[in-house]
Amino acid sequence: MLPGFTVEVLPEIDSTNTELMRRARAGQTDPVLLVAERQTAGRGRLGRTWSSGGDAVSTQALPPSLTFSLGLPLAPTDWSGLSLAVGLSAVESLHPALQLKWPNDVWLQDRKLAGILIETASVGEVRYAVIGVGINMVLPDGQGLRTPPAALCEVLPGIDAPATLGLVVAPLVRAIQRFVAEGFAPLRQAFHARDLLYGRELVCSDGVVGVARGVDAQGALLLHTDAGLKKITSAEVSVRLVPSANLP
Repeated sequence: MLPGFTVEVLPEIDSTNTELMRRARAGQTDPVLLVAERQTAGRGRLGRTWSSGGDAVSTQALPPSLTFSLGLPLAPTDWSGLSLAVGLSAVESLHPALQLKWPNDVWLQDRKLAGILIETASVGEVRYAVIGVGINMVLPDGQGLRTPPAALCEVLPGIDAPATLGLVVAPLVRAIQRFVAEGFAPLRQAFHARDLLYGRELVCSDGVVGVARGVDAQGALLLHTDAGLKKITSAEVSVRLVPSANLP
């Protein structure tokens, strides 16, 4: 599917996304999967950190998390909805109980199990995309986290990081190639089936409150507010659930 594709597994790195972005800016735009057994400076959306586990869980039989970045040149007609397409591919590859929290998180029972971070760099006439994914393999210490954590072992007991990687990577490449060819619109119905937020009351970081009504054909969040239907893009705001809200 990806001529010239390589896989690298490193014992430790600051961030797989950061490393592939460094390489891209240095002119390396070949397709590559970079996997880290441990990240020391993992990053999430809006500058948040992503922990790949520390000494407290290093003695467990399973690694605390799976962190990898897929880097490849991309030229979609419209980039809108790419993070949703990536998340949808991941949950469909892993387990029916997993849901998607717009725009880039995988949740299990109202707890965060995985995160996605997409970055791009222009290298000459090439646009290079770096798609980073972090999945909790075992339950991390939730102290100090904004969101209660979940772990893949809760729904797939005994699964390890290599097996998880084997489940998600090939379907992810196919999903990205389909996204490039067709955009997000054909995935809208499948996303709706996994939509954690639909029908629930949300508050945006800009103070807007409303009830989620799914996503549009470009992947923008549709929010029913007192002022009418509002479209939210990931570039504008982040959203969080209003506590104890689960509206029809």
